[in-house]
Amino acid sequence: MVEMTRSWYYIGMPRAIWTGAISFGLVTVPVKLYSAVNRKTVRFHQLSGKTRTRVQQKRVDTETGEELEYQELLKGYELAPDRYVVVSSEELDTLAPEKTKTIDIEDFVELEQIDPIYYDHPYYLAPGTGGAKPYSLLLSAMDETSKVAIARVVIRSKEQLVAIRPVAGVLGMATMLFADEVISPHGIEDMPDPAKLKASARELEIAKQLVDSLATDFEPERYHDAYREQVLELIERKAQGEEITVEAPAELKREPTPDLMTALKASLEAVRAHDAGAEGDGAPAARKAPAKKRTAAKAAAGKASTGKASPGKASPGKRSSDGTGKRAAAKPRASRAAAKR
Repeated sequence: MVEMTRSWYYIGMPRAIWTGAISFGLVTVPVKLYSAVNRKTVRFHQLSGKTRTRVQQKRVDTETGEELEYQELLKGYELAPDRYVVVSSEELDTLAPEKTKTIDIEDFVELEQIDPIYYDHPYYLAPGTGGAKPYSLLLSAMDETSKVAIARVVIRSKEQLVAIRPVAGVLGMATMLFADEVISPHGIEDMPDPAKLKASARELEIAKQLVDSLATDFEPERYHDAYREQVLELIERKAQGEEITVEAPAELKREPTPDLMTALKASLEAVRAHDAGAEGDGAPAARKAPAKKRTAAKAAAGKASTGKASPGKASPGKRSSDGTGKRAAAKPRASRAAAKR
């Protein structure tokens, strides 16, 4: 039997993925770049259904059926179906941005002016060799002025637009989308015309009460990827030799959609009943009133300093009803929000 624990899923200490320097004015700050996220996506390999061994993907010419070596491949930009403009690697190299190893700050802006839709991937910047003092100086200046630095940097041969700001007592950096990469909601056909949307004063009042009843402080450790945890539990059980009985999902019955006012009232009553029940059972209050609003920079720093969530226990699968002792794969748990609704 295979002995296995969740430690096989553990990722070691972060390593610097880039080294360089922040440049603003005549000041240079040596820094190292670290990824700020560790995505926990469960990845599967493709195996042969007959031999249970890995399969290979080959590059095949769709016209001749011949397998091609990597050296035989060209880059082609599709203008129309089966019509391409071929661009050589040498031609692209002449246009590649210069690898300067420098994060060049161009502007300092207010955090509130940046819509979160522009953020792409978050990183941390740590001081490099001999960079502790200028690093601390830049961090303190940005923290006290509540400013965000907009800069450009070349990473992996691609020029990136980035935002640098204080995060939990260190400098954080997020790559950003360029303006022409963000889709305007007004270009989406199914978006309603705000001028044609009208709600009664009573509907708006109940909707606001519902929002207030669900309002609380954001605590990231409260939220878990339940599906990922259940998949990992399933893998672990199968690695231990357990046989799994798969139950067919129950057929969902669509209930008639109530009118808006009825749905709002029912939702509000359900939340109030849930909170009252939680307090009556001696449990802590279901939610607390949100803390008073802080400045954007300090609020962001406070949130980012919160520890990582510890993976919760996945609920065990149900016993099958056929008496074999096999356990069924656990069904996805309904989200808390869905339960309230």
